[in-house]
Amino acid sequence: MIDHDRLFKELLTTFFGEFIELFLPEVATYLERDSIEFLDKEVFTDVTAGERYEADLIVKAEFRAQESFFLIHVENQAQHQTDFGRRMFRYFSRLSEKFDLPVYPVVVFSYNSPKTPEPNVYQVAFPNKVVLQFNYDVIQLNQLNWRDFVQQPNPVASALMAKMNIEPSDRRRVKFECLRLLATLRLDPAKMQLISGFIDTYLRLSTEQERLLRADIARMEPTEQEVIMRIVTSWMEEGIEQGKQQEALSLVMRLLPRRIGAVAPELQQRIQQLSQTQLEDLAEALLDFSSAADLEDWLHQFATE
Repeated sequence: MIDHDRLFKELLTTFFGEFIELFLPEVATYLERDSIEFLDKEVFTDVTAGERYEADLIVKAEFRAQESFFLIHVENQAQHQTDFGRRMFRYFSRLSEKFDLPVYPVVVFSYNSPKTPEPNVYQVAFPNKVVLQFNYDVIQLNQLNWRDFVQQPNPVASALMAKMNIEPSDRRRVKFECLRLLATLRLDPAKMQLISGFIDTYLRLSTEQERLLRADIARMEPTEQEVIMRIVTSWMEEGIEQGKQQEALSLVMRLLPRRIGAVAPELQQRIQQLSQTQLEDLAEALLDFSSAADLEDWLHQFATE
């Protein structure tokens, strides 16, 4: 399963200034970029619903040319949720109370469907008056046309085009444009890998589409072609390694029940976190296991090494 929250948080944390410039240009005019500070996650418990929430990204920043601060709260929502505005208002209220600073709320809707526009206001109203009207910025990716971003020299554009409104017939073209834009940005290798991994996660192509994509790349200008081919090659190598790891995991999970019986869910979870090499070591070691205690001892020994 894709860890949407982690992927988006890594992207926005690494390129927060670029995110603001791309989607909130008015905020960029008064944000002192050098003052950006990422705060620890805030946990909110909804007692009435019995649910626990974590705010995705909270940034403290200074107003430009002023000695005063404000917060930017960015929430990524990977699934449609009815009445999400109420949740945004609760975050706003608790952040405002705790930090005693103005809070600028933003939500990024990153799901593929539904494609109906999300509201950007939460309201409490009575027949005779509106008691509350809470406004927040909405960036709904499936409402955005990727073509509007292909000329934006911005790493966030290169990544998030992969989650915008894309016709199935355009997926290869969009992946090509994401890579072309990425090749022009001249980022350091770590940042390049972050964005390229984001693109490949959300824009998987069929074998035939990948073949045609490589043909598209072969017609590019040589310098850009070299950069992009390094990215594509790294995807292929990573895919091979992931395949080997999955094979090793599958082998271990088939053999263990034959040696020790049913494997408890918590032990299965720990096994799934092992690397390929560790799984291969376990596949050899389990031949000497006679009980679940042997497996626990092996995992404990690995954890303490």
